[in-house]
This record gives sequence, structure tokens and C-alpha cells, in this order.
Amino acid sequence: MSLTDLSTRLRDFAAARDWHQFHTPKNLAMALSGEAGELVSLFQWLTPEQAAAAMDDPGLAANVSDEIADVLIYLVRLADVLDVDLIKAANAKIDRNETRFPPVSRG
Repeated sequence: MSLTDLSTRLRDFAAARDWHQFHTPKNLAMALSGEAGELVSLFQWLTPEQAAAAMDDPGLAANVSDEIADVLIYLVRLADVLDVDLIKAANAKIDRNETRFPPVSRG
């Protein structure tokens, strides 16, 4: 499934529930922030080693996957409402970052 397919599925899901009235940029950005916070809370008190091994714990892995999915869902929905092409925007940002942060020379 592509991001376009996911965006269409989410748009249809929201429309079938008459949620479009609630899916304003402000509300979606706030929901995205909340879901990102829930993802952060899963890692908050873990050591770096525990965090790196999070997906080895089935319970934690399921929660991490759910929260990452929630973040993606709200991000894709927000981009759809604002008519932002996520791939184009991400590539443009990476292009700018390549200029701002040149590669480290090793040698």
C-alpha cells in the first residue's frame, strides 16, 4: 500500500463516520502531538539498551507498533487535509538538510 492509498483509506474511514468536521488542521496536529507523546512515554524510563531492545518484548513491541501507527495515521490525515505531498515534502527537507549538514569526512 502506498501513502496515497493509505491517505484515501483514512479519508474514506473518516467520511463514513462523519468525522471530517473534526479533522481540522488544528485538531489533527494536536492529536498527532498527543500520539507522539504516548510513543515517547513507552521509552521514557528505559535505558538506551532497553530502548534498543524494545521490539524483543512482545507486549512492549505491540504498544510501540500501535503508537507508531497512530502517529503515522494522524500525520497522513493532516497532510491530506492540508494537501501536502509527504514524499515530496520529505525529499525537499532532506535536500535542505544535505546542504545544512554536510557529510563527515572519514579518513
